[in-house]
Amino acid sequence: MADMNGTSLLRAIQMYDFYLTELNLYLDTHPKCTAALKKFNEINSKRKEAYETYVKKYGPLKAADNVNEVYFTWVNDPWPWEGEMN
Repeated sequence: MADMNGTSLLRAIQMYDFYLTELNLYLDTHPKCTAALKKFNEINSKRKEAYETYVKKYGPLKAADNVNEVYFTWVNDPWPWEGEMN
């Protein structure tokens, strides 16, 4: 994931979020399905990696991602949805 650009990382995060939502809905009705739970954990791990890579390379995706103790980086331009992170 480290070699992906900002747009690709955002798309990957969106894809993983969608996949996790669908798996979550399935697991709500099939909580003992070990294959679905294994896939959920796998995708959740990939999503976490993509998210952390994005934040490290391009800045916070949400205000809670601010890691700077001196400056609130959330207000830096451009914002992720403005499409100028590359």
